[in-house]
Amino acid sequence: MTDPDETAFFEFMATERSASPRTLANYRDALAAYRAWRADRFASWRAADTEEFRDYLFTLMKQGLKRSTIRLRFAALRSFYKYLVLRGGLGRSPVAAVQLPKPERGLPVVLSVAQIDELLGMPLKLPVDRKSPPWLPLRDAAILELFYSCGLRISELLALDVRDVDFIGDTVKVTGKGSKERIVPIGGPAVNAIQRYRQEAAVTSGPLFLSKRRSRITQQAVDLLLRKYLKHSGIPFSISPHKLRHSFATHMLDAGADLRSVQTLLGHASLSTTQIYTHVTRERLKQAYDDAHPRA
Repeated sequence: MTDPDETAFFEFMATERSASPRTLANYRDALAAYRAWRADRFASWRAADTEEFRDYLFTLMKQGLKRSTIRLRFAALRSFYKYLVLRGGLGRSPVAAVQLPKPERGLPVVLSVAQIDELLGMPLKLPVDRKSPPWLPLRDAAILELFYSCGLRISELLALDVRDVDFIGDTVKVTGKGSKERIVPIGGPAVNAIQRYRQEAAVTSGPLFLSKRRSRITQQAVDLLLRKYLKHSGIPFSISPHKLRHSFATHMLDAGADLRSVQTLLGHASLSTTQIYTHVTRERLKQAYDDAHPRA
């Protein structure tokens, strides 16, 4: 038997909220799952109380469902009850007071040192496209070297001007979130790659990294060059500038850098944000132990 409140809710979601078919399907599944759990004890949606939904949450957690799955189910229930309060005359939502588990925070994907070496060497190994400026591979090499050398965000790299790089002190002035500036050291290979690119492309002022048309490079162009070099590498997963940032931070900690220093280099406002990389390092140590120790 079709519930009139559910029918009205899904009509509202489809017409007034323009919900996607996938969202509607997920919400239908979530409501059906709750009704199946209540089975013959289900009287009506309006008769349900908060304790029932707390019991339901506890049941889902005991079943070992992922937090993301649990949160998705309750997102549907909350939306449904929000509709009943706003449009259906219900006094209050019995789901609003239910405390959900926090979202799972996955560990960052990190490239190995060997994979980094392979990726960073790729621009100068591939045949040069005759339709492109001859300095383009040098630019790409400099971009990849700088990403990994300094752990920059994509927005930070795109905003760099020539004047931001100090070739005497081997540092770069970076403008991060909230317009906060920080000075980050640049490694020798990155300095050399930038100097070669600048000399070949005759970049003396203005934006540091240029497009083919000699305007400031865009994020789309960086994404395209990463996909290009990934295609020709043996790296078995997608690459983003943020993965290079993750790799920078993890490799620094692996080599013994202290957490506060890495926090400063990354431009994190909170140390807790940086601490995720200690978990990555710990997992890598566990894996190395399991792989190498005869009695692991």
